[in-house]
Amino acid sequence: MTSERILLIEDDPRLAGMVKDYLGEAGFLVSIAPTGLEGVQQQKQGKFDAVLLDLMLPDIDGLEVCRRIRSHDDIAILMLTAKGDAMDRVVGLELGADDYLPKPFEPRELLARLKAILRRGKSGQQGEVLHHGRLEIDTGAVEVRLDGTPKPLTTYQFKLLEILARSQGRVLSRDAMMDRLKGEALEAFDRSIDVHISRIRSEIEDDPKHPRRVITVRGVGYVFASTQD
Repeated sequence: MTSERILLIEDDPRLAGMVKDYLGEAGFLVSIAPTGLEGVQQQKQGKFDAVLLDLMLPDIDGLEVCRRIRSHDDIAILMLTAKGDAMDRVVGLELGADDYLPKPFEPRELLARLKAILRRGKSGQQGEVLHHGRLEIDTGAVEVRLDGTPKPLTTYQFKLLEILARSQGRVLSRDAMMDRLKGEALEAFDRSIDVHISRIRSEIEDDPKHPRRVITVRGVGYVFASTQD
């Protein structure tokens, strides 16, 4: 059983109650915030392990909540989105969310995805430092540094970069990377991984438009290239 604390930012009391009860049975301690502003305030004041964030809120929307939380904390964030809001998902990932789950969802899938992002946040503890020229990937601190300067990545993006770096010189398909990240096969048309790659490049590449570390292999996937820079 776990005792990890989850902040659920959701204005639908019926759904919030269902999620709280289900996750409570799985051992999680769930706090509910019915508005975006209250969610941001609770997150600042409390010690939470993850945030479940609905995008449709009565005051500020979930994207703004995500932006405000990510500006001061790298806590795991799982967005809850309407099924057709593909653009909101992309923007949410660009703002730093770790994953998304379209509504309506099965409680078991919510639990699986929540456990996955929490695992990714912990898996680097007592790890090692991967050195690639000026780039350091510290799996113990879950931190990426370029020229010694920390670069802000979500736990999802950190693990994605670590997977690529550990497979240096080998091309990995999107499906292969998704499978390693989530522990389950995902649809080939799931393009969220491309958004994360773009975010990674914006932090670790000298020129993100002409990347030298994370290279696209058209029609196949991505490869982490050997470089001394």
